[in-house]
Amino acid sequence: MKILVTGGTGYIGSHTVVELIKAGHEVTIIDNLFNSKIEVLDKIATLTGTKPEFHKIDILDIAGMRELFQSHDFEAVIHFAGLKAVAESIEKPLEYYETNVQGTVNLLKCMAEFKVNKIIFSSSATVYGAKNSGKLSEDLTTGVAITNPYGETKHVIEKILEAEAVARPEMSVVILRYFNPVGAHESGLLGEDPNGIPNNLMPIVMKVRSGEIKELAIYGNDYDTRDGTCIRDYIHVVDLALGHLKSMQAFEKTGTSIYNLGSGRGTSVLEIMHAFEEANHAALPHHFADRRPGDLAEIFADPSKAKRELNWETTHTIEDAMRDTINFLDSAK
Repeated sequence: MKILVTGGTGYIGSHTVVELIKAGHEVTIIDNLFNSKIEVLDKIATLTGTKPEFHKIDILDIAGMRELFQSHDFEAVIHFAGLKAVAESIEKPLEYYETNVQGTVNLLKCMAEFKVNKIIFSSSATVYGAKNSGKLSEDLTTGVAITNPYGETKHVIEKILEAEAVARPEMSVVILRYFNPVGAHESGLLGEDPNGIPNNLMPIVMKVRSGEIKELAIYGNDYDTRDGTCIRDYIHVVDLALGHLKSMQAFEKTGTSIYNLGSGRGTSVLEIMHAFEEANHAALPHHFADRRPGDLAEIFADPSKAKRELNWETTHTIEDAMRDTINFLDSAK
């Protein structure tokens, strides 16, 4: 299948491109390289034997995208491109709404014009909001008490996609709600390497290991959890990438399909830290800080729908993710 991957040089996008090429698909990537690096293309080529076609196009550049759609015969789109830092979204809400929402509208306009009817969208567990906690299933109400503009943009985009699937009955829309991606490719060539300030737990842990950040701040150790720290569902990025391949089965039907992609298991911040220390054979400097407003004690996926309908489930452990992360860090030196 000829597939356009937006944001294909990013963390999750690049791992998914590797799996798509290995499965025999013809991939074209667009990315503005705001939060990724062009060198990723050579690494994909090393891993797959194929260097994917690449165009430096921003999803806000509708003219550039139209030109691309005009010159290609895409059969499907996998849409990763967007801004994704929760804290930054609170400081720069307009940028997040513009890039994420308007960018997706631009993409959908091009798809409609050039009759591309299949799309997979990378959504997020943030759409479940602060009213839902514990085990989260796809049938829960979304969009209530979302605590940041990043999560709001994901929710708005889901609604736009659902509306477009009604307006264009020939469309197949697949919405994937990610939990917390971690790990790296086992080769050590691909991993999470954001430009600028890290926002999520693992990139911060990685920067503490390298000495760029002095200590890991653990926000709150008085939650009603087994060790007092927040519990989240961490999913190995390769399992997540394979989830995109499996979800292409949903292209066989029209309308909107929604799946959680998570392990179904909760892991605490301290458990992540200890697993990293074990894999790294060294202690990680850390301190406890006050709780962050809006952080829930425990969130993890109910991934049973993806298992039932797509025959997808995670196969990598937290230990695998920590080992692969350290391998990536050491390979990058």
